[in-house]
Amino acid sequence: MARRFVVEADGGSRGNPGPAGYGAVVSDAETGETLAEVAEYIGTATNNVAEYKGLVAGLRAAYALDPEAEVRVRMDSKLVIEQMSGRWKIKHPDMRPLATEAKAVFPAGRMSYEWIPRERNKHADRLANEAMDAGKRGEQWRPKVPPGGTLAAGAPEAAAPADDALAEPAAAGAPAVGWGSADLGTPATFVLLRHGETPLTPEKRFSGSGGTDPGLSPVGRHQAERVAAALAARGTIQAVVTSPLLRCRETADVVARRLGLDVRVDEGLRETDFGAWEGLTFAEVKERFPDDLAAWLASSKAAPTGGGESFAAVARRVALSRDKLIARCPGRTVLLVTHVTPIKTLVRLALGAPPEALFRMELSAASLSAVAYYADGNASLRLLNETAHLR
Repeated sequence: MARRFVVEADGGSRGNPGPAGYGAVVSDAETGETLAEVAEYIGTATNNVAEYKGLVAGLRAAYALDPEAEVRVRMDSKLVIEQMSGRWKIKHPDMRPLATEAKAVFPAGRMSYEWIPRERNKHADRLANEAMDAGKRGEQWRPKVPPGGTLAAGAPEAAAPADDALAEPAAAGAPAVGWGSADLGTPATFVLLRHGETPLTPEKRFSGSGGTDPGLSPVGRHQAERVAAALAARGTIQAVVTSPLLRCRETADVVARRLGLDVRVDEGLRETDFGAWEGLTFAEVKERFPDDLAAWLASSKAAPTGGGESFAAVARRVALSRDKLIARCPGRTVLLVTHVTPIKTLVRLALGAPPEALFRMELSAASLSAVAYYADGNASLRLLNETAHLR
């Protein structure tokens, strides 16, 4: 018989819209044992958005425990329960994509929804408030219950995050690592393609999402053709997803034409916004902004000069895109055409490596890397910076 889970989820906004967060708990329907907790501060949002995000996160946590399970969702949000049950229409444009995302995690036949009063949803409500409190302190919320259930004996009630820790958002804690005997099925595999060269690439200039958005150079277009031929020969790619930036879209279009596939754009795959450093070399940044550069190299939470993105912020959006794609493409091989930082981030998170690992990887233009994601939440790095197709 299939396992049966109960997912209780909640979300809140201190201002509506205002600082918002969600919480969700997965428990065993037979024993009531808590199997996983998830929560996240999501910045400024409405109550309803936070509630929907809590639902999605709870379903993903349940899926990570057992993708074949039957799930009963319990929430004190009449709106979400009625809309997800199909009895009320979803009119607000912010709700529709979140509802679609929730429906994609489990087949409809294995899902059911139940409204419960607020006093019976205290666990999820507490997690949502913990996440909002952590966000107010500038910290990441940390789960107390590991996936699979129960707080370890002698473990503290809540672990304070390390200064530069980058927890994976919207995930049910860190999965157990090791060789398991269970047949987890075909993993979702992301083949990670860095775009071809632009005029800025050989000069090693900062080129993120806040600059001039250069297209491919003649060398870059040739590289795109070479990688397209290599991927066509392998015959494994089933979908193509790209960053919205021009150099990636041009690379993706060349590959997709060769493979006979459509291209979908994912905003979460864009490169870091390097702020005032856009277009400069490392040496130029060091000369003009030495203190800011030193802080950036020392902490993943430090942003480039002039309002750029920190690596911590990039990790949050990249992990969110990753989770959405895993839920949407179980067992499929998907080509992600993206940039240095998103690729390194996906690799780092797959390995459970510290933030400084971002500075210890080499990624050439038009190189291929690959990560496989299994149903139990584990990931496996299968390839890094392959460039044989360019030689």
